[in-house]
Amino acid sequence: MGLSDYTTLSRQRGLSREMQMIANNIANAATTGYRQQGVIFSEYVQRSDAPGGSVSMSESEVKNTSFAQGTLTRTGGQYDFAIEGDGFFLIQTPGGERLTRAGSFIVSAAGDMVTPDGHTVLDAGGAPVFVPPDASDLAVGQDGTLSSNGAPLGQLGVVQPLNAGAMAREGGVLFRADDGYEPVDSPRVMQGFVENSNVEPILQVARMIEVQRAYEMGQNFLQREDERVRAAIKAFVK
Repeated sequence: MGLSDYTTLSRQRGLSREMQMIANNIANAATTGYRQQGVIFSEYVQRSDAPGGSVSMSESEVKNTSFAQGTLTRTGGQYDFAIEGDGFFLIQTPGGERLTRAGSFIVSAAGDMVTPDGHTVLDAGGAPVFVPPDASDLAVGQDGTLSSNGAPLGQLGVVQPLNAGAMAREGGVLFRADDGYEPVDSPRVMQGFVENSNVEPILQVARMIEVQRAYEMGQNFLQREDERVRAAIKAFVK
């Protein structure tokens, strides 16, 4: 296998990974709080004694997440919340604290506010958000303060990662902030709204077509190169 083959295969590997991410983005275009994901291609160059003097390989190991604001949709739900601007809701999972923009919550039988998957919603101090059984007319202030009939109940934890680029995605809409997080100074929480996915389906479909064509070109090159090598071997044997 020649150097050109290795170079093409490295590119094909990256295109295949990008295609998987695009397909996942399109599949989650209607998922509340989903953040669009992509890959960053980089070039790896190594000196070589072969003609040309170097070997260039493409790498696509780095994932890139878009944290652009998704559109807000009014639901009127008492436990539906959306963040306008910076910030994430703080969630407790079996694996630890996680951050999310998906603010469609429910109240468990025990009175804790939880996600549809049963993960506990945390307040600004990291404690579970509790909603008393007799609470009615639940309201939330812009800063995330919850109240019922004018009496304060707590405050939704709205935090910002110290290093957004280092966050690891988990479960589609959850993120692990390994470098820590801090409270958002002036959060803007809206009740009765949810934030839609920030995926742009039309652009993603267009990119999928581009990636597919580039992959097909690589496949055609590898096929022609294989035929050339086979022909050369046959001519040499004769």
